[in-house]
Amino acid sequence: MNDKFTSVLKRGLVIWIIIIIAESLHGTARQLLLEPLLGDFRARQISVFIGAIIIIAITFVFVRWLKGSRVTDFIMIGSLWVILTVGFEILLGRFAMGLSRERIASDYNLAAGGLMPLGLLAMLLAPVTLARIYDEI
Repeated sequence: MNDKFTSVLKRGLVIWIIIIIAESLHGTARQLLLEPLLGDFRARQISVFIGAIIIIAITFVFVRWLKGSRVTDFIMIGSLWVILTVGFEILLGRFAMGLSRERIASDYNLAAGGLMPLGLLAMLLAPVTLARIYDEI
C-alpha cells in the first residue's frame, strides 16, 4: 500500500469514528424518543433513514479532507466504513447490550422489514458520490 492511500484510509477511519459517535447518539435518541411512540422495530426502521442522512451530512463536511484522488479510494473508504460498522453493531449488540443473534440479524433482513442494508448502502456510496459532486475524482 502506498503512503497516500494509507493516509486516505487513516482519514477515513477518523471520519468513521465521528460517524459512529453520531450514530450512537442517534441510537440513544431513538430509544428515548421514537421507541415509546412507535415501538422498537418501527423506530429502528425509521432510524435507518435518519442515520443515512447523518452519514451523508458528515461525509459532505469531510469528503475533501479525505484527499482521495481515485474512485477506488472513495469506494475503499465506504467499504471500510461498512465493515467497521457491521462489526461494531455485532459487538455492541451481543456483548454490551446482550442482544440475541436473531435480534441483530432482524435489522439486516430486508424480506422481514429490516432496513439496515439500505443504510449500509448509503454508507458505502456516500464517499464516492460526494467526491464526484465536489469534483474530487
